[in-house]
Amino acid sequence: MHPQTSVRTSPSPISGLGVFAIRQFSPGKVVLTIDDEYVVSEAHPIPQGEEKHCDHLQGGRVVWMQEPERHINHSCWPNVYVRTECGVRQIIALRAIEIGDEITYDYSVNGHGNTVWHCNCGGPRCRKDVHSDFFHLPVAIQLEYLPLLDDWFRQEHAIEIDKLLRLKCVDETQGLE
Repeated sequence: MHPQTSVRTSPSPISGLGVFAIRQFSPGKVVLTIDDEYVVSEAHPIPQGEEKHCDHLQGGRVVWMQEPERHINHSCWPNVYVRTECGVRQIIALRAIEIGDEITYDYSVNGHGNTVWHCNCGGPRCRKDVHSDFFHLPVAIQLEYLPLLDDWFRQEHAIEIDKLLRLKCVDETQGLE
């Protein structure tokens, strides 16, 4: 079954519409492929009122998200993450997803900027007020999310990630004593 036909859009208890699984996904499996064809530019501006459906990518590139991925809600306890493979962004199952589960990712992974919003995810570790920047996450969550970061994000934020890795090494060294 093609990944795009493996989900449906329906009202969400988190916010507005959400994306829901219509089949099971094992960890590591592709749930969706993101359509990044609508690159925002002067010639192709963001349609009025659609600013929240834009994704800011590598090198300042902005894309207007399409159906159904534009309706994937944030969760502080996500079940998917985004990984770019050969220039194509894919939504990958982080853990097992059952039929009917809402597909969610943490908007702070690969995130930057100064946007803050109130979270309604209801997840077991909901942060309540969420900052869009990865480096505003609690350090323990940054360390947990390190393997989920896209290569472009790692490259653009190499200095900050290096500091985080050094902090992890210091913590592990102190824990050994």
